[in-house]
Amino acid sequence: MVTIREIAKAVGVSSATVSRVLNADATLSVTPETRRRIIETAEALNYVTPRNRNRAGVAALRKIALVHFLAPAQELTDPYYVALRLGIEHRCQELQVETVKVYHADRLPEPALLQGASGVIAIGPQSPAEVEWLERFGRCVACADWAPPDDTFDAVLSDLAQATRHLLAELTRIGYRRIAFAGWNDEEGGDPHAERRCAAYVEWMRQAGRFEPALCETEWSVERNREHSGYRLGLRLLERREPPDSIVACNDNIAVGVYRAIHERGLAIPADVAVASFNDISVAQFLNPPLSTVHLPAEEIGETAVDLLAERIAGREIVKRVTLASRAIWRRSTARPAEPAS
Repeated sequence: MVTIREIAKAVGVSSATVSRVLNADATLSVTPETRRRIIETAEALNYVTPRNRNRAGVAALRKIALVHFLAPAQELTDPYYVALRLGIEHRCQELQVETVKVYHADRLPEPALLQGASGVIAIGPQSPAEVEWLERFGRCVACADWAPPDDTFDAVLSDLAQATRHLLAELTRIGYRRIAFAGWNDEEGGDPHAERRCAAYVEWMRQAGRFEPALCETEWSVERNREHSGYRLGLRLLERREPPDSIVACNDNIAVGVYRAIHERGLAIPADVAVASFNDISVAQFLNPPLSTVHLPAEEIGETAVDLLAERIAGREIVKRVTLASRAIWRRSTARPAEPAS
C-alpha cells in the first residue's frame, strides 16, 4: 500500500501538506500547481485512503479462526473469557464474518482447522510452541488479552500493571497497609511473581517499602483461575502470624475462593479483611458483600481484535499494540475511597 510519506517524497512537500490536500482542507494555503501534483501523484501511485483500506479489509474477511488458550470446559467457568469471545463473535456478526473455534488440547491443533480462514485471533497467553504454530499456519494473526514478547503479531489487551498500581494506591489512600496478593504462576516451576498483576504488585509494594514475601501467595495449578485455588491461597494468607488487612485477588474467581476462606475463619469482610479483585464478572456484584473489582473491557478487547485483523488484511504493515483502559468499581468488600479534595 502506498503511503502519504511516499507521495510527499515524490512531490517534494511535507506529509502534513499531502494529508491536508487529500482530505480537501480548504484552509490550507498551497498553490494550485502543488495541489494538482499531489492529487495526480496519488492517483498515479494508486493511493487508497485509510478508510477505504479498512473497508477493503472488512470485505476480505470471510472467516476468522478463534484459537483459545483454554479448553471448552475451562472457558465456561471463566465469564471474563466468555465475554471476550462474545465480543469477537458479535463484531463478526455485524460484519457478516464466519467464525470457527479452536480450543486448547493436549497437543497442537490440526492445521486443517485454519483452512479457509482469512485470519486468526489468538485468545489468551500462547506457549512458544503455539506461537510457532500460529506463525506457520495462520495467514494473519491478532492476539486478544495477551501480547507476545516480540513484535510478531498485532495485540489488544488491558494495561493490568497500571490497573494494579491504581488499585494499590487507592487501597493505601483508604488506609489499608498490610495489602496481600493472591494469584497464580504462569508456568510450573517458573518465576512465582511473573504474572503481570503480581509483578506490578511486587514492584509497587517494594517502592513503597512495604513488600513482604509472606503476603504474596501464588501457585501453579490447572485451576489457576478457579475458586478452589483462591480458597487455598486465602487460607495461607490468613494463617500468617500477622495476617493482612486486605487481599488483592488476581481475578474475581480467585476472590470468590478468598471469600470462602475468610468466612470459614469467622472473619468479616471488610471489617477484618478487605478484598479487591479484577475482571468485574457478573457474580461480583452479588457476593456478600459485593466485591470491589477492576472492570476490564473484555468485549471491547474482542471487538478490537477483529478490527485489527481487518486493518492488516487491508495492507497495514506495522504491528500494532492496542491498550484499553480499565476502571475500578468500588463496592462494599472494601471501604469506599473518599473523593480527593479539589
